[in-house]
Amino acid sequence: MTTTHTAPEATDPPPGGDLRSRSVTMHEDPRFIDLRRRLVRFVAPMSIAFMAWYLLYVIMSAFARDALAVTVVGNVNLALVFGVLQFVTTFGIAVWYARYAGRRLDPLADELRGELEAGPAGAADGAERAAGTDTAARSTDSGEARP
Repeated sequence: MTTTHTAPEATDPPPGGDLRSRSVTMHEDPRFIDLRRRLVRFVAPMSIAFMAWYLLYVIMSAFARDALAVTVVGNVNLALVFGVLQFVTTFGIAVWYARYAGRRLDPLADELRGELEAGPAGAADGAERAAGTDTAARSTDSGEARP
């Protein structure tokens, strides 16, 4: 008794396709475009401002040594104050970004990720989550930290 194996029949891809095709489609979603725009609107200006602040410090260290040598208090001069302020601004921007992301980026990213991972069957669930997420996002817009 011999068994013959036949090639599986070609079937249409599942609705919505595999994860890769859904990911490509997600890039055209207006919510994803809005998410990228929100990210760039924060990151680009902050990066430019911080780099300008850092370059000011470097340029002054190279060309304005007399100005940075001015004593502020005791043995603390302006160069040391500028150096410490570099750390302060770095941590300040990080905290600011974390709060911004928690309020403006994470809820939308979570919604999109849920829809992407769930596939077409989860699209209705994603819409329900979006309604709940929008309410949570509005309540945290006051500047309070998300739970």
